[in-house]
Amino acid sequence: MSNIPAELKYVDSHEWLRLEADGSVTVGITAHAQELLGDIVFVELPKAGAKLAKDEQAGVVESVKAASDVYCPIAGEVLAVNEELEGEPELANSDPYGDGWFFKIKPANAADLDGLMDAAAYAKEIGA
Repeated sequence: MSNIPAELKYVDSHEWLRLEADGSVTVGITAHAQELLGDIVFVELPKAGAKLAKDEQAGVVESVKAASDVYCPIAGEVLAVNEELEGEPELANSDPYGDGWFFKIKPANAADLDGLMDAAAYAKEIGA
C-alpha cells in the first residue's frame, strides 16, 4: 500500500483527490490506474471555468495500450488544469500524485469529500 498516499481520497474510477489549504481540490489518476494504462502518450483535460457534475467525464487519457476517460469525482468548477501534461503526458506515469496532477476544482459542496474512500478502502478496492 506504499504507493497509495494516506492523505488523499479515492474513487472507484481510479481518480485521487487532495483537499488544498484554500479549499480547492486537486484531482489526478492513481498509480494503479497509470500502471494499468501503461505509457501515457496523450492527456485531454477540461477547460478552466467548466462546471462539472459528479461522475461527469472531465477528460481522456491515451496510452500505448488504451484510451480511458477521466471522471470528475465531485461536482464543482474547474479552477486550473495542469498544462504541463500537454507537452509531457508521461508525468502522469512518473509522478501521478505530484507533478502528474490533472486539474483543480472548486467543490460545489466540500462535504462531498467525506463520502469518498480513504487509502485503506482504495487498497482493498484494487486488491493491494
